[in-house]
Amino acid sequence: MMTGAMMTRAIIPIAVTIAGSDSSGGAGIQADLKTFAALKVYGASVITALTAQNTLGVQGIHDVPADFVAAQIDSIFSDLTVAAVKIGMLSQVATIEAVAAGLRRHATGIPIVLDPVMVATSGDRLISDAAVEALRRHLLPLADLVTPNLPEAATLLDEPNALSENEAVAQGRKLLALGARAVLIKGGHAEGDESVDHLMSADGTLRRFAARRIPTRNSHGTGCTLSSAVAAGLARGLPLVDAVAQAKRYVTAAIAAADSVQVGQGHGPVHHFHALWS
Repeated sequence: MMTGAMMTRAIIPIAVTIAGSDSSGGAGIQADLKTFAALKVYGASVITALTAQNTLGVQGIHDVPADFVAAQIDSIFSDLTVAAVKIGMLSQVATIEAVAAGLRRHATGIPIVLDPVMVATSGDRLISDAAVEALRRHLLPLADLVTPNLPEAATLLDEPNALSENEAVAQGRKLLALGARAVLIKGGHAEGDESVDHLMSADGTLRRFAARRIPTRNSHGTGCTLSSAVAAGLARGLPLVDAVAQAKRYVTAAIAAADSVQVGQGHGPVHHFHALWS
């Protein structure tokens, strides 16, 4: 039997997700932690809200007090060596302000991925109008990458949804002007045979990531999964472009495998462990 002194301790990258809990397990904190684990990253969490939620919709939201959100952030960063941060659902102004202050205290130099979660897959609104403005003011300037889908980008800019790739890129550049260092505009809500995401950065770099559009109703948690997959790649030291490419491949495969598991009666989750479960 090996003693503690003889055991080799593995060094594993750590990412933290700051987001809401999905009681059905398909999105939010649960999707983020599953994604981190599938991509060989240790996941910690700061829970910002509890949702009563299933594959049919959101039945209730209970916000965690902002001071307790701040306490969770302080606890994690005072002990764990965090290599990346993913931010998801933040529904209240006070929560957004607490998260921004906590990241300014602890996360200087650590990659931050902001997924501006506003509407659930079921169509239920998850964030107040005042919180949208607070997110623009306090968190966009802290983000190394912001990952809105087309409706979220339009909401952040108070504009109509982009109807073409050119319009999506134009909105991404406007978000850069608001302070984000890079923007990934996700094309899952667009039409066509391909789902196309556009990555752009403040230095003018523009990359296009396309994948075959997969017909399935089981797409719950897709946005959470993509942003946490990018954060996992950054935690493992990948450059941003490579982290996004890895995340796109992972999410595409998770969507392709979603129909192989039956969860719920509505919009089921993507299959986070498609590469691990036979």
